[in-house]
Amino acid sequence: MNKIEAFILGIIQGLTEFLPISSTGHLYLGRRVFGLEEAGLFLDTMLHIGTLIAVLVVYQKELLFMLRHPFSKLSFILVIGTIPAVIVGLLFEDYFDAISKTGSTIGWEFIATGFIMYFADGVKNGYKKLENITFKDAFVIGGFQAAAIFPALSRSGLTIAAGLFRKLDRETAAYFSFLLSTPAIIGGIVFQGKEMLSGHTEIVPFSSLAIGTISAAVFGYFAIVTMVNFLKKHSLKIFSYYVWALGFLILILQYSGIM
Repeated sequence: MNKIEAFILGIIQGLTEFLPISSTGHLYLGRRVFGLEEAGLFLDTMLHIGTLIAVLVVYQKELLFMLRHPFSKLSFILVIGTIPAVIVGLLFEDYFDAISKTGSTIGWEFIATGFIMYFADGVKNGYKKLENITFKDAFVIGGFQAAAIFPALSRSGLTIAAGLFRKLDRETAAYFSFLLSTPAIIGGIVFQGKEMLSGHTEIVPFSSLAIGTISAAVFGYFAIVTMVNFLKKHSLKIFSYYVWALGFLILILQYSGIM
């Protein structure tokens, strides 16, 4: 893997982790374009560390508050929102790992993401702020996050949509979605680290890893700030149109035998 490929994959990871269009699905496509299908668990881990850095920078005040007040309501709603993904990940890790490697379902998953966001965007009169989120809201949003274990179901897209369904205002839905990504990203890094320790990884040059990680961090930060502000005044439907077009294109390529 050369530095340019690592830089581009970092951009893809950073942007698509927080734009509601699926980072896993786009990384799969990026690897196919570069012919890097087997390059790497270690690279994946470093890219996720990059997006984790972005979240830690944006949400440093909230995360420091939770460290100082571990039994605060904010801490509890994050824990509750994370529980569904932990359960699904532990029970079905091998199954979803196999699906991710083949990419056989990603076209349909992109399309499904589009429909979920499209209908959620039609929900009106969201009024709940971060302090109004209930434990039930957190668990429902966490359930949508758990569904995003499918490779091209967008984690951010589904959790923002779930927030809108639960009457969070648009800015808060995006804000909580990205805050909830912190334990999810950490969990992904831990799972990948476990596989690396077992020897299931590829060697990638340190310079490429560093460039990919920095790229993911910078563009991840940009994506978080942009999306929170974007949703104040704009619709999710533009992202629905994008993932629908991409999903149908992938299906055409798959059924024609090109992909």
